[in-house]
Amino acid sequence: MSLLVRHVMTEAPKTLSTDMSAADAAGLMTSFDVGAIPVTDGDDVVGLVTDRDIVVRVVAARQDPNGTSLGTIATKGLVTASPDMGVAEARRLMSEHQVRRLPVMKSDRLVGIVSIGDLAVTDPAKRAIGDTLEAVSVSQSTRSTNGGPERGTPERTRR
Repeated sequence: MSLLVRHVMTEAPKTLSTDMSAADAAGLMTSFDVGAIPVTDGDDVVGLVTDRDIVVRVVAARQDPNGTSLGTIATKGLVTASPDMGVAEARRLMSEHQVRRLPVMKSDRLVGIVSIGDLAVTDPAKRAIGDTLEAVSVSQSTRSTNGGPERGTPERTRR
């Protein structure tokens, strides 16, 4: 039997509407110890806001978290998974689209969310998880290296 997204996802994730604030999202994330909140407009999932979105798009931009609506900072154009999708396909989607979380949709209804962390603790394909994490994490800034020492154990510790 192959492992499906339904076996590893978090069911019925908390959501917030587009008119709620970044501060509301941060509070909900703290209360439920999560790093992402699906953003809805009525019954439709229109985006996802992460703890990183709040830091980069609100705090670093010196915006007021109480006055910044989720509709303005949420990532739109979501890549989603189905509960009947295999975890290998979910890993492929995360890698291809460089995302760490996938809302899980069934018949246009949000039924869960699956994260790379969920896959890491349940998927026996540990190397595949590492490859996915590397693909999700790579960016132009992480590709380039500074002129510092080569990677590895420093000479001073080999004595």
